[in-house]
Amino acid sequence: MLTIGLVSAVSAISGRAADITGAGSTFAAPIYTRWASAYQGAGGGKVNYRGVGSTDGLRQIVASQVDFAGSDAPLSDAELVKDGLFQFPTVIGGVVPVVNLPGIKSGEVTLTGQVLGDIFLGKIIYWDDPAIVAINPGMKMPDTPIAVVRRLDGSGTTLIWTHFLSQVNPEWKSRIGEGTTVRWPRGIGGKGNEGVATFVQILPGAIGYVAWDFTKQNRMSYVAMKNAAGVVVKPGPETFKAAAASADWSHSLVPILTNEPGKNAWPVVGATFVLLRNASALPERSGETLKFFDWALTNGQQAAENLDYIPLPAAVTDEVRTQLRARIKNLSSKSITTQ
Repeated sequence: MLTIGLVSAVSAISGRAADITGAGSTFAAPIYTRWASAYQGAGGGKVNYRGVGSTDGLRQIVASQVDFAGSDAPLSDAELVKDGLFQFPTVIGGVVPVVNLPGIKSGEVTLTGQVLGDIFLGKIIYWDDPAIVAINPGMKMPDTPIAVVRRLDGSGTTLIWTHFLSQVNPEWKSRIGEGTTVRWPRGIGGKGNEGVATFVQILPGAIGYVAWDFTKQNRMSYVAMKNAAGVVVKPGPETFKAAAASADWSHSLVPILTNEPGKNAWPVVGATFVLLRNASALPERSGETLKFFDWALTNGQQAAENLDYIPLPAAVTDEVRTQLRARIKNLSSKSITTQ
């Protein structure tokens, strides 16, 4: 439910605002739809957002089928130049391994990155494997086959997850690597975070990975994890904040946030990004898009926190807003008006 403060933080926006459309990241879909509702309630135009996955979102913005794309997979400078795009971060969130282990409460089982990599490689196939038992002394682990669930579609959530596995499991790094799509050694594919969540919930013994909001929304069981500092941590706003606090934003607006060294840091955290075309053939719609994100970055922090995302640091937000005004032009290289 939208807070009164979020709506009242902005004065009514005058004039008939253009409707705009975005598509992409399912990880970011909850906050973009929340912002869209509040923005329209504050007098802005209608913002439609479809969570179709980061890869499909990129395809649609490159083809000029949407006004903006959401992606958890930051593009390289070369890719941005090639496709004529500008990217900027919006919020930070956690990716969580979720399980279906009847009789075991959420957070009771602890796993390491090494063990998670071996599970997804197919080297560990039962929940009572000695490697899992060793991390969980005193717990009776079930003699149940592990059903791996992963993304079917191209996904920034998958990039965050596989980037983490590549940091903590050498065999995963050498055999599989990282990306929005990879050659999965095993597993059932689910489309979007929703698809992965559904399969995990219906398959006893299953394990998958989803954005934190989907864990909460579906009341799913998660595992605790041993982080880079060797501390067992559980997912949530405080451990996500601890990871974000360790990030170095001084050289780039696209820092990698997995396996951060903080004592209380959740090890699988990532920023999510928006992609816009540098040169717009539809300046009215681009102006409304800029206005929407300027509003969201200025007034949407409480909504982000309510959904357990972590807002950007204030200095990063200021830099993003400045670059948005400077970088997005019309086809004549003139600045886009947001008035």
